[in-house]
Amino acid sequence: MAEKKDSMPAPIFPEAPEGVSRRTFLSWVSVGWVAFSAAMGASLTAVGRFFFPNITFEPPQQFKAGFPDEYAVSKVDERFKKRYGVWIVRNERGLYVLSTVCTHLGCTPNWLEAEGKFKCPCHGSGYYPTGINFEGPAPRPLERFKVARSEDGQILVDKTAKYQYEKGQWEDPAAFLELA
Repeated sequence: MAEKKDSMPAPIFPEAPEGVSRRTFLSWVSVGWVAFSAAMGASLTAVGRFFFPNITFEPPQQFKAGFPDEYAVSKVDERFKKRYGVWIVRNERGLYVLSTVCTHLGCTPNWLEAEGKFKCPCHGSGYYPTGINFEGPAPRPLERFKVARSEDGQILVDKTAKYQYEKGQWEDPAAFLELA
């Protein structure tokens, strides 16, 4: 005769292995959800940063720099170096505005009054007060910005217009403000 098998059907869900209780499993699932939520929040914050571009935090590209008689002849004025990134230089004929960005790798040179030159601390490029490079690895002179007089007689600097020496743009009347 055939043996009689147990009449109990096989369980649909197998039993959990020893050592993992329901409480432990649910606590790990909770930790996973918290970590996932934190990662998604950080990702959304990073994506949200693109809705606020840096341009809203930059200084204006056009600004008034005072009256011409506030600038001494044969002097480099550094009062706008940090805020606007320019030097205003006055000579006997007039004044011009130089960029504070070294043409080698973009560092900010320092004006050395005693030596009468701009000197880049990064790689040693040297520039005359005119902006012409004469030492170091700088491939070209400093750039000039557009300068004019505003309606009230003040100096108006416009950084949206750049003038490069090697392209002959320093001869443009907007690159130099004649003072009579």
